[in-house]
Amino acid sequence: MKLTCYGAAEEVTGSKHVLEVNGKRILFDFGLFQGRRNESDAKNRRLPFEPHSIDAMVLSHAHIDHSGLVPLLGREGFRARIYATPATRDLCAIMLLDSANIQMKDAAWLAKKGKSFIGPLYEPLDVHRILRRFICVPYEERIEIIDDVFVTFHDAGHVLGSAITYLEATEGGEKKTFVFSGDIGRKNMPLLIDPWMPSGADAVLMESTYGNRDHKPIESMEEDLAKIVTATYHRGGKIIIPSFSLERSQEVVYVIKRLEEANLIPRIPVYVDSPLTANVTEIFRLHTDCFDDETSALMERAGDPFKTSHIEYIRETEKSVRLNSKHEPCIIIASGGMCEFGRIQHHIKNNCEDPRNTILIVGFQAQHTLGRRIVERRPRIRIFGVEYALNAEVQIMNSFSGHAGRSDLIDFGKCFKDSARRAVLVHGETDALQALQSALTKEGLKDVLIAKAGKAIEL
Repeated sequence: MKLTCYGAAEEVTGSKHVLEVNGKRILFDFGLFQGRRNESDAKNRRLPFEPHSIDAMVLSHAHIDHSGLVPLLGREGFRARIYATPATRDLCAIMLLDSANIQMKDAAWLAKKGKSFIGPLYEPLDVHRILRRFICVPYEERIEIIDDVFVTFHDAGHVLGSAITYLEATEGGEKKTFVFSGDIGRKNMPLLIDPWMPSGADAVLMESTYGNRDHKPIESMEEDLAKIVTATYHRGGKIIIPSFSLERSQEVVYVIKRLEEANLIPRIPVYVDSPLTANVTEIFRLHTDCFDDETSALMERAGDPFKTSHIEYIRETEKSVRLNSKHEPCIIIASGGMCEFGRIQHHIKNNCEDPRNTILIVGFQAQHTLGRRIVERRPRIRIFGVEYALNAEVQIMNSFSGHAGRSDLIDFGKCFKDSARRAVLVHGETDALQALQSALTKEGLKDVLIAKAGKAIEL
């Protein structure tokens, strides 16, 4: 077996990995790179291999940095099957279509401004066509994807439908096993079942996003959010929350519902300003089998976990714009987790200069994004080409992160201590990768490598 990482190698986003076995090529993920606009566009347009050379594809989950370029792959000649969980396929149907529509609107806006732009990476028709290539595979079901190569999906606990892939192959008469972690979730998080822990494999490809740090304890999540909401409410401000439409928004709403039910926060209007988030939430309601026991109990007791007494899901642009004229305290959860795209940019622009307001960051912010500059508390930030003073309070809650922290990553890696001939690390910035590499080596893993983009690794 031979592995080549074409994306998320010494970077966090843009997952693309090819495993060669028995002369066949299996693609794991094909995600969008996110960062500086010009750099991202150039990277995302450059296909690192011929799409028709791929014999099968395995998609770990629906986050755009893992799935966002799949329609482009189809547009350029990919004709193999795509294996994913049912929830991942359902989420891709709406998230990839949303991505295509955003690209079309961006292209139209740039053309109107007379700026040079090649055009969208793909269009809605490309999304519809690639969805026909999906094969839905439930958790714990072993399926042959090419001759003598079998995969089994196990719950990764990261987002709805996310999977850790266990691959078994017979090569040269020898049985070999390989694990692709995808993004590993955290134990005891709201909503989802805890991530599966493997019992070993010959080789593992694993993420390293938080390889150099742990999150605050999950137990502090509700207390911290209650303090932030209450303090901002009493000074008459708004809480602006940039959030990914998949998982993070649903988790935030779920925790707000729990706090409201326990009378730990004021009765404050909540606006989820994102058509995509509203659609994704409907997919969550279809896949309650992915929920943990605590969430199931809440549903029995209090009904829909994504509905509070003061919540409104906003789809229409006109209603989104009207939020700017509201002056009373409220919570606005808007699409655009790293603040680079979506309605969140407008809400930050309109609220960042008022010290009564709070910008609450609840997810990882990649380098060179607006979200990262807010986390760094830059005194001035640029939005739509205009500079604004960052006077609003900035709060960061890493306890909402859907990624395993350092300790959980080490625990996952230790599962391969006695079996893996080689471990390969991806999906991390340099400090995180090196820290996890050192920790896993100390734990006894034999050969821990940091993947280099485009460089083949013998497994």
